[in-house]
Amino acid sequence: MRIKFFNFSLIILFLTFLNSNYSLANNNEALFGNDDSKIIVKVFSSLTCPHCANFHKKIFEELRKDYPSIVKFEHHGFPLDLAALNAEKLLNCFQNKSKKISFLNEIYEKQDTWANGSDINKINSNLIKIAKKHGLNNDMINNCLVDTEIEDKILNKRIMAQKKYSIDSTPSIFINEKKYEGKYIYEDFKKIIEKEIK
Repeated sequence: MRIKFFNFSLIILFLTFLNSNYSLANNNEALFGNDDSKIIVKVFSSLTCPHCANFHKKIFEELRKDYPSIVKFEHHGFPLDLAALNAEKLLNCFQNKSKKISFLNEIYEKQDTWANGSDINKINSNLIKIAKKHGLNNDMINNCLVDTEIEDKILNKRIMAQKKYSIDSTPSIFINEKKYEGKYIYEDFKKIIEKEIK
């Protein structure tokens, strides 16, 4: 995996020089909430990151339940390795939002299982099984994993997020553009949300 990570780092470095004008503005990051929501929570995460899984499992569903219309929750892929990039590519291939969320939930819930393979092929095999459970067929999955347009979009957005927010770890969480530095405890997070609502 060390060689794979090195190659992944080279891809990021290459794209940094290749495309410095890519925009962060877009489209499909919101997992719930409306464009006119008063609170925007942006989470920059790598799908192989244990701390990201911890944040998602402890805060995401509670936030979704308590503030379905007040809060807009955005997932921003910030893959730190090839396994996370491939998982992010599959996530981007879900058009149905509820299936996208259910896939993301399982990716975080079973992170210890699917992300621990002897090589990237084994990890991909684990990812494919999860993607099929949530509605992607073999053709969709294979097309997603080799789709350079999706890959470029993910990696370019990662580069621009790094430039704009100076991200040095995952998850990096922003509430209305202010970085959240607290613990991954829902009650602590909720206090910040309540302050922003007032």
